[in-house]
Parts: sequence; C-alpha cells; structure tokens
Amino acid sequence: MSSTNKFEYIVKEEDAGTPYKTLVRSRFTFSSRLMTKLKQNDLVFINGQSVKMYLPASPGDVITVMLPQEQSSFIPEPIPVCPVFEDSDLLILNKQPGYVVHPTKGHPLHTMANGIAQYMLDTHQSFKIRFINRLDMNTSGLLVVAKNSHSQDDFTKQMKANQVTKRYVAIVRGLVKEDTGTIDAPLGRPDPERVARGVVEGGQPSVTHYKVLERYEPGYTLVELLLETGRTHQIRVHMSHIGHPVLGDELYGGENPWLIERQALHARFLAFRHPVTRQPMEVEAPLPPDMQAVLDKLKEAVR
Repeated sequence: MSSTNKFEYIVKEEDAGTPYKTLVRSRFTFSSRLMTKLKQNDLVFINGQSVKMYLPASPGDVITVMLPQEQSSFIPEPIPVCPVFEDSDLLILNKQPGYVVHPTKGHPLHTMANGIAQYMLDTHQSFKIRFINRLDMNTSGLLVVAKNSHSQDDFTKQMKANQVTKRYVAIVRGLVKEDTGTIDAPLGRPDPERVARGVVEGGQPSVTHYKVLERYEPGYTLVELLLETGRTHQIRVHMSHIGHPVLGDELYGGENPWLIERQALHARFLAFRHPVTRQPMEVEAPLPPDMQAVLDKLKEAVR
C-alpha cells in the first residue's frame, strides 16, 4: 500500500475567483512549510498544467497537488512490526517491548525504524518514516508513523492542541487507594548527567490522570492512565512520585524481575481525526502476553 502523494480538489461555484493558492491552503490545510516546498518545486497543477498560483480559480478546475517524493535510508531488519491500522497516510503499530523506536548512538540497529524498513520491502512500499509519537524501549503499545509530510504536520498539530486522546495501562506496586486521581507535578532532570527524570521545581508542566481498573491483594494495582501532556518518562515518574512505581521499572523503583522483566506499561488506546479524511478514529492494542501473564499470576495468588 503506497503512501498518498496526490491530492485533488474540483473547484466549486462558490470558489470562483478565489486564488488557487488560497484554495490549496484552505482545502488541504497544508502547513506553511509544505506550501513553500510545493511552490519551490512546482508541484501544484491546474487541469494538468503548471500555472501561477495567484490566478483566480474557475468552477470545474481540477487542482492537483503532488507531495514531494521522499524515502528513508534505514537498514532493513526482520523485527516484528505488528500493524493494527494502515492506509495510504498512516501506519499504526503495536510496538513490542525491547525495541528502541529510532536509531541512536547506543542503539544504531535493531530499532523499530529498521523493522519498518523491512516491512516496506515485504509490502512493496516506499515512504519516509515519520514517527509521530515515541515509546520507551521497554514500553509496548501504539506507535504512529506518518507516511507523508501532510499527515505528519496535521497529526502533530492535533497533539499540540490536545486533540489526541492517549490512554495507557500499567501494573503498579501497592494498592492505589483512590479510584481516580490526577497527578499534576512538573518534570525535569534533577541531574543533567543522568537519564532519569523527576519532579522538579520549575520543570515542564505535566499532568497525568489515572483510574483504578483492578486491585490485587498481593499488593499491586492495574491502572488506566490518560495523558494530558507527553513528557519523557511522564507516567513512570508520576506513578513513582505518588508511591506506586510501575512494576518492573528498575529506573524508578518498581523492579520485581520474578513477575516481569520490563516496566509493565502499555500504550493501549488512541483517538484522533484522520489527517486526510478528517474522520474520527479510535485504535486499540490488546494487552501484551507478558503483562497478561502477570495479571494471571496475581489472580492465582489470591485464590
């Protein structure tokens, strides 16, 4: 399934006399950066011809926009991608734990980007990999990839405007007393030399809402978390801050290797508007086997 690189609009009677440039911007909601690229590369056509964008439109004119063709250069590797939704504009994956999203100095290979490069070969696709969100290496769940620059720009705008709903589930240590709650605590780096974040005065505003789904008498709680902001390690730091670190989280005090070998945190649900069709969408990723196994063990422990 190739990515959408072609957008068309047929000029209506009420559009008569409106400059083509204005119609392109309003009908496709392209970013200023993308509009500049389209102009510089002559990628807007009227009835199949390249014309001046300031000219007035006539009813029946066909405006065709061709987005710049771009590719990624990541080395393909056979890494599980696990798509849960895909069309010409988006690829949404159920990321498995243990994989970094994007190559770094410490992880130049064996990343989700490498896996997607292999997936493109297997499915005969070619597009530039644009990650919309990030997940920590040992966090599983929904990972969004835009297949073109317009989808990236639009999805990013929705996130900045707080129009994307992101829900996680986590198994945390201890019995959370309140059924629901909000953690409003600024986050930053207490020590610039360390990767760990913490609640710090003057840090970035950070808000996490939580809801208890189930309590387990051995001393663990399954919670659903709704992010109002999206800071690095936000859920992990916030839950540790209130005395309920995520199970298996060695960095923030939730280690318990006999139950799970990574933090029991999963990005389960996303709601947003499709960047091209504008239709409301909801996508969900089922609980991964290792977290489900923990819950099964906890249920057995109270029998």
